[in-house]
This record gives sequence, structure tokens and C-alpha cells, in this order.
Amino acid sequence: MNITLIAAVTALGLFGGTLILVELGRRMGIRRLARDSEGARAGLGAVEGAVFGLMGLLIAFTFTGAAARLDARRHLVAEEANCIGTAWLRLDLLPAAAQPALRESFRRYLDTRIETYVKLPDIEAAQDAWTRGTAMQEEIWAQAVAASREGPSPATMLLLPALNQMIDITTTRAMATKMHPPLVIFAMMVALTLVGALFAGYGMAAAKTRSWVHTIGFAFVMAAGVYITIDMEFPRMGLINVHAAEQVLVELRQSMK
Repeated sequence: MNITLIAAVTALGLFGGTLILVELGRRMGIRRLARDSEGARAGLGAVEGAVFGLMGLLIAFTFTGAAARLDARRHLVAEEANCIGTAWLRLDLLPAAAQPALRESFRRYLDTRIETYVKLPDIEAAQDAWTRGTAMQEEIWAQAVAASREGPSPATMLLLPALNQMIDITTTRAMATKMHPPLVIFAMMVALTLVGALFAGYGMAAAKTRSWVHTIGFAFVMAAGVYITIDMEFPRMGLINVHAAEQVLVELRQSMK
């Protein structure tokens, strides 16, 4: 699924639809003014206020939610790096003979974790890396349990809980990528924008000439707002991404000598 393309098509469609509905609303207003110049605007203020108010609230909450989820995903990247780094350091508690194999498994595991998200938006490649990473988790756990049985108690008390956190964070990150508002929210946001454009055009009917600055400006701002919101909601699929946050995992991998 190419979210960049979907967001761009949605934004362009919304831009064009807004221009059309502003013009349609203006023509409707002109006809109404011709029939009833005094009552053409009667009672419309409350309706327009309700529509534009709801539209503003919906866009604001959707945008704020997308930004919060983006920050949460960045935080989870750092949290996973901390979990892996902690478990890596605690390998020192194991017998020296058991450490080389586990350290090599850690390196290969971190490679799969980085690859899982770098491969996006190639879903199949990312899923393949995820599957290999899951298999590596089982391998690391089995190796650690076997080594802990031969080593001192601190290995069991400190290493295994760290490994458990390292494994759990992968599920948390996976669920974070799937947390999005229902599709109906985006559909309602687009619908309210178009309805608002109709009312805006109706309100411009009293002017003798069209105000292209206001018309195009309104259409552009609304389309851009919807585009950025959608793109930010899917940060690994579109132009907005969390590649900078992923660098902490790359740096951790480089430190695993």
C-alpha cells in the first residue's frame, strides 16, 4: 500500500473538490441573492459556525493524535535500543565459553530488527525480516537459558528479565505501527472540508468579483492539512519518517564489536 500516493491523490482530489464547491456555493448564493437579497443570509451564521467549528475540531484532534503517535513511535525505537543494549551488557554475567555464540546471535538479531523497519514500505520484505527476528528471539532465549543453568545466579536474575523486556518491546512496536484512527474519521474530515467549501462559496456571493486569493488559499490550506495528517499517521510509508530515530539502533549495532 503506497500511502504517499494515497495521501497525494486524496489531497489533490480535495483541492479540486474544494475549488469546485466554492464556485458552486458562490453561484447558489448569487441566485439566492437575486430572489431574496435581504433574507439570503438569514440564519446561516449558526449553521456555518457549527460546520466550521466541527471541521476545525476534527482536523485539530486528528492532527494532534497523529503527532502524538509519531512521537510515541520514536520513543519506542529508543526504548528498544535501551533494552537490547542492557541485555547485551549483561551477557558479561555468563560463563566466558557461552558468550561468543550469544553475542553473535545478538548481532544477527539486531540486523533483522533494523531491516524489519528499513524495508518498509515493502511489506513482504519487512514481514520476512520480522519472521527471522522472531526465530532469533527463540534462539537467543534458548541459548541464554542453557548458559544460565551453568553459570552463577546473577546471570539468571539479571540477564533473563532483560531478554524478556527485549522481546516484549518488539510486540509493543509492532502494535504501535497498527494504531490509527478509523477510516471514517478521515472520510468525515474530507466531507466536512467539502461542505465548508460550499458554505464559504455561498458566503462570497455578495462580492461583485471572485476572490481567487481566498478561494485557492482556502483549498490549498485544507488539502495540505489533510495530506500532512495522513502522511504523519503512516510515518514509514510516506514522506514523513522516523529514520533519524532508527539511527540509535544502527549506532548500537556498530558498537557490538
